[in-house]
Amino acid sequence: MSLHDHYRDQVLQFVSVCHKLSERMYVTGYGGNCAWKLEDDVILITPTMMNKGDIQAEDVVFIRTDGSVIEGRRRPTGETPMYVNFFRERPDVRSVVHCHPTYTNAFAITKGKNWLMRPLFPETITEVGPVPVVPYGEPLTQRLADNFLPFLKKYNAFLMENHGLVIMSRFDINWTMMNTELLEMTSMHILHALPLGDIKEISRDDIRNMDNVMRARKLPFMGAEGVHQSLVDVYDWNDA
Repeated sequence: MSLHDHYRDQVLQFVSVCHKLSERMYVTGYGGNCAWKLEDDVILITPTMMNKGDIQAEDVVFIRTDGSVIEGRRRPTGETPMYVNFFRERPDVRSVVHCHPTYTNAFAITKGKNWLMRPLFPETITEVGPVPVVPYGEPLTQRLADNFLPFLKKYNAFLMENHGLVIMSRFDINWTMMNTELLEMTSMHILHALPLGDIKEISRDDIRNMDNVMRARKLPFMGAEGVHQSLVDVYDWNDA
């Protein structure tokens, strides 16, 4: 049995996420890509040079964690070196979405304060966490992939400077897509609030108490397993 048949339900969910990314204009043209690790050495990934709104089940590709193709009639995304790094350095991660959502991407091209690093909304704090800016690297290159390495162990979401968003999770592709939408709404709120004056952050003590939410919902802390023991550890309080 082919992998496309064996994982038919997951393939259909994956394609649905691709279509949502296109419908919400989080991706345009050939931009963006995503991947879902289904087994230790089986990754479902988007094909290169296809609009995500046009992708169908037969277009997706299965690769190994070293980037080699297992099955698929198309070539995998040119950002495959980036995903190879992600799944090698973060074996806990199951799914990744890379896209260019309008409001979130505004922080990828501005020189001002990156408000996505600050604790503002409970849901974003517990499900996404801070979003650092990864230094610019030429798309489709190993350099871009390697620029993530200093950040990968600590965070689950990243802004590629002058490029776009990468967001990952220990859950399936639908969960990571929901977190993408959550972060985009957070960015929208920030950019609407800034003209009104100073932005209020959630306090350190309240962040510590939010660990109760993490335990109640059985949510893992951001970053690699064991790196953080509390949400307080996740944020840089020197940058407040």
